[in-house]
Amino acid sequence: MKKSLHIIATIDQPELLENMVERLAYRHSDLGFSKEKMPEGHIALETASTETYISGTLSVEFDNKEENINMPFITCFLFTCIKGKNDPYQLIWSSSLS
Repeated sequence: MKKSLHIIATIDQPELLENMVERLAYRHSDLGFSKEKMPEGHIALETASTETYISGTLSVEFDNKEENINMPFITCFLFTCIKGKNDPYQLIWSSSLS
């Protein structure tokens, strides 16, 4: 008999997180590294990263059980954006640091 388990993470202030990541991706200071001459076949990229804490609730739901687990969490995430020579910054990586 297979049992299902549903795990849901809800972030407390998603608008604040979205705003912070958008500001990282659309920053206007271009240091010029993406314009450096590179060996053929290589591309210079500019990077921008930020670390932020995120809080929310982790819910674990079990099939055929009335009891569910709701556990608050606070964890640190790292977001990284890259920018090519003629491209805007793009979010390429995010990871939990816990």
